[in-house]
Amino acid sequence: MPDAERATGTTGRAGTTGGASTTGGTGTTGGTGTTGTTGGTAGTGTTAGDLAPGLAAAAAGVAAATGHRAVVLIDGRSGTGKTTLGAQVAEQLGAQLVHLDDLYPGWDGLRAASDALVTDVLGAPSGYRRWDWDADGPAEWTSVDPDLPIVVEGCGALSRASAPLASLRVWLEADDAVRWDRAIGRDGEVFAREWDRWAAQEQAFIAAEDPAALADVVLRT
Repeated sequence: MPDAERATGTTGRAGTTGGASTTGGTGTTGGTGTTGTTGGTAGTGTTAGDLAPGLAAAAAGVAAATGHRAVVLIDGRSGTGKTTLGAQVAEQLGAQLVHLDDLYPGWDGLRAASDALVTDVLGAPSGYRRWDWDADGPAEWTSVDPDLPIVVEGCGALSRASAPLASLRVWLEADDAVRWDRAIGRDGEVFAREWDRWAAQEQAFIAAEDPAALADVVLRT
């Protein structure tokens, strides 16, 4: 519900250049990922499809260098375009795609999902119980293959605990008015009623974790 969005990337830093984005060559390696230090800009009108090949290639390169599977974390507030970019990167990587939308245990569950991502999805037992928004309760168990590449998108994906487990960390930003239009255009009154409630959790998470500072790539959509 909160994070099923579309994406059109426009600007980037930390090693993205146009449609063939890569992490900065002068970056430092930590855990299974890298932190780039070079900047770049994607042209106006650049889409998720333009950016995805470069991001996927960067993640695959880190995975090959470290001997770990590719793990891409895509975070940002509602309406920034995480879902579309995540789908495109997963397609390029041939990766599993996990939406944090399926992990949030209701409208107050951002932090719980962020924690579960680290302990259950990226760690053992490598899976999660999908949240059924219509029934307002847990649904079926969804397994995640610990040996295959994985892309995770959603607010709460990029935390101090999850960052060391990733090959590539992406933070998306957009103006508040743009985010509102996208979210309400998608979910209508359902999200309009919960906007402030969810935004407060986003803000608390950002204040606690500073995901933009953890990111290898920051894009304005």
